[in-house]
Amino acid sequence: MEINMATAPSPLTDPPYRRHAPHPLHAILLAFPVALFSSALLSDITYLNSAEMQWSNFSAWLITGGLIFGAPVLLWSAIALVRRRKLPTRTPALAYFLLILIMWIAGLVNAFKHSQDAWSSVGTTGVTLSALSTLAAIAAAWLLHAAKEPRA
Repeated sequence: MEINMATAPSPLTDPPYRRHAPHPLHAILLAFPVALFSSALLSDITYLNSAEMQWSNFSAWLITGGLIFGAPVLLWSAIALVRRRKLPTRTPALAYFLLILIMWIAGLVNAFKHSQDAWSSVGTTGVTLSALSTLAAIAAAWLLHAAKEPRA
């Protein structure tokens, strides 16, 4: 049995895993919740330090935008999870889906929280939910762009 050295994988040049690049539209859509939820967290912190009600309004608008752009990302990740259910790379897809789901649910509860009046619209609960949705969005983006799958 002869091995053709030109096509055999080399541990020096071919890693055992290759990066699976996300679809460009998926990556673009995910960038919005990362930016919008992060900005909402910053405006919540600014509101707590200034008590200027407009910062709470900014947060509510940013959270709404994060939810709007996060909905197709959530749908996309659910479809990807179903499509990979029998592949060995299902674990990153499941973790990614769960992070997006946490991001979206925390953002939705946060949107309801921010719809309340005055100081109670942000407070400790609002900042905590903003931080949770921000961290979940950043972790999901990290996982999406660092995902690897076995070399074929």
